[in-house]
Amino acid sequence: PQFFSGTMAFVKVVKSPAYFKRYQTKYRRRQNGRTDYRARKRLVAQAKDKFNTPKYRLVVRLSNRYCYCQIVWATITGDRVLEQACSKELASKYGLPGEFGLKNWTACYATGLLIARRVLKKLNLDEIYKGQEEVDGEDYQVEEVDDKPRPFSVVLDVGLQTTSTGARIFGALKGALDGGLSIPHSTRRYPGADKDSMDAELLRNYIYGAHVGEYMELLQEDDEELYATHFAQYIENDVSADNMEETWQAVHDKIREDPAYEKKTRNPPAKGKAKAKKMNAAQRKDRVRQKIEAYQKKMAEADD
Repeated sequence: PQFFSGTMAFVKVVKSPAYFKRYQTKYRRRQNGRTDYRARKRLVAQAKDKFNTPKYRLVVRLSNRYCYCQIVWATITGDRVLEQACSKELASKYGLPGEFGLKNWTACYATGLLIARRVLKKLNLDEIYKGQEEVDGEDYQVEEVDDKPRPFSVVLDVGLQTTSTGARIFGALKGALDGGLSIPHSTRRYPGADKDSMDAELLRNYIYGAHVGEYMELLQEDDEELYATHFAQYIENDVSADNMEETWQAVHDKIREDPAYEKKTRNPPAKGKAKAKKMNAAQRKDRVRQKIEAYQKKMAEADD
């Protein structure tokens, strides 16, 4: 009888002309791994009977330092941005003592609150829909006011980020909801929540940074040196577990007081500034020779 070994022989993959005739290049952003087009199609597709009515998305993105939120709608020529907010503004304009913790859950909540109040002010809806002013961690959904414009409605766009329980993108979602935006959502992905219930007290702790304060106290007891290094910016700006809630409450109050974006004036580029003429190979070599000679002369004078 004939026996075969467990390993297969090398099989050459033959791609026929029919394969290449039918090959279709993927979109560039799919090739780069930046866009999930299956999700995007469902986010931007508008009902036919709504004609050219924009379908707004709350786009939340996180970098290594900041949280970015934008209100965006899609057109045939590309996406347009209605309003934007960045967690960097919390330190520069809204009273956060220093540039620290600008990408944690608490900062994402504040950025979501900022984008909500900012876009409602731009649309003159901020006095009609004030959102959840007394934050208690409970779920909040804005309700329509009779004989007034309907609440501004958006859908959450998380991009390629993992939608795990307690993810920071849901901090921005909660902030936007408390700010007065209407967003279809579920509470099951809030910190400490599950399919059937949510922990409002735990969620409130995340909103005001109590989870950071608890870790500060724990680390201070276990490793004083690591605590001084890890929370150096907090210590420098006198932010501790004791005043963490008051610090973030002050930020929320300033956001509600003045959410408008201040456009910065930029200096125009200099006019008539001529670029240096490009040198040929001989001129570059001569320039190097001159530099070498000048350096050698300088060293010779220093030795004398």
